[in-house]
Amino acid sequence: MSRVLVLGNGGREHAISYKLFNEGHDIFMLGQNPGVAKFGTCVEISEDQIAEFCKNNIIDLVFVGPEKYLVDGIVDKLENEQIRVFGPNKRAAILEGSKSFSKNLMKKYYIPTAKFEIFEKIEEAKEYLKNLDFPIVIKADGIASGKGVIIAESYESSISDLEEIMINNKFNDAGKKVVIEEFLVGEEFSLMCFVSGNKVYPMKIAQDHKRAFDNDEGLNTGGMGAYLPIKHITEEDVKEAVDKIIIPTVEAMISENREFKGILFAGLMKTADGIKTIEYNVRFGDPESEIILQSMNSSLFDIANDIIDGNDINLEWDDKSHVGVVLASKGYPEIYENGYEILGLEKIESQIFYMGTKELNGKIVTNGGRVLIVCASAHTLEEAIEKAYKDIEKIECDNLYYRNDIGHLSLK
Repeated sequence: MSRVLVLGNGGREHAISYKLFNEGHDIFMLGQNPGVAKFGTCVEISEDQIAEFCKNNIIDLVFVGPEKYLVDGIVDKLENEQIRVFGPNKRAAILEGSKSFSKNLMKKYYIPTAKFEIFEKIEEAKEYLKNLDFPIVIKADGIASGKGVIIAESYESSISDLEEIMINNKFNDAGKKVVIEEFLVGEEFSLMCFVSGNKVYPMKIAQDHKRAFDNDEGLNTGGMGAYLPIKHITEEDVKEAVDKIIIPTVEAMISENREFKGILFAGLMKTADGIKTIEYNVRFGDPESEIILQSMNSSLFDIANDIIDGNDINLEWDDKSHVGVVLASKGYPEIYENGYEILGLEKIESQIFYMGTKELNGKIVTNGGRVLIVCASAHTLEEAIEKAYKDIEKIECDNLYYRNDIGHLSLK
């Protein structure tokens, strides 16, 4: 039995911890998560104390969840202390840490993506907007917890959005530079791959629902639910994505002396002109990972160690359909309140992961924008969806909302 420290304490990290725990490992988590506390140990230490904690507690593997740790260079720091850690180093994590870097990389190596321009001065950006057809997409250059992307429907709204980002610091330092790009039309999907140097191992694809409300209305969020399989994305589409986007990207990173080792996540769009790249992430997606890890039969612990050592890996999957529905605080992704009690969780038959909760005086209360994700599996997607929503009805809380149409695109 090995000892694993998971960095991060959201729903993705709960899912990672749950998978590793079921493989027979002792779980430690950096941060509090009431779901993980049922089977693991949650610890409160600073980032500077992680290496010492790993040595004192004989941690065999550190698994990094959130992008911020990776972009800030936690892998480099731990490797320098001879601690085994899974994830890309700082030079490779820039793929997510800077959208201008990733877009320029795609341009340099002819990796299909939306047309774009990069701006550091707001007046130049405003001038550029005058000649565009709308809608367009405005992205903060840095990491913004999944909220740094705005779809502007008109010139007037795009000017307001730019001012919010670049002048009013809506996304803090992440918005000092922006990428303005064309709005791609098509079917979006998430492709995550385990990567070790030039070796690429694709996972199952999933589809995330980004908009807050049913029928893809409302603001962009960090994701309101995900499902697999995706009816309208074929094996040929996935092969095209791997051959024209994933492999060229990992080869480009090697050419740039930024060899990638970890999880490369490509947000993709199937357009009339082929598969195009929306963005890269350098870790498990959230909420996609919650269902993909449920579908994975292979050992995540073994995969992580083999990637670290540069060994080949073998991925095995179940043949079920999976769906995850997010319950979020009312007001998310903008202003919301915490501290609302959640009842009925013990009645849930599906797997539930805690995204933004805390335990307060023996009660589970809301403590984030996205609060819970209910994950169900079945032989058909229709059955999985029915199970998830049936369980959601058992949850009682005065301040949660959710989409009612997760996965329904693939039922049409």
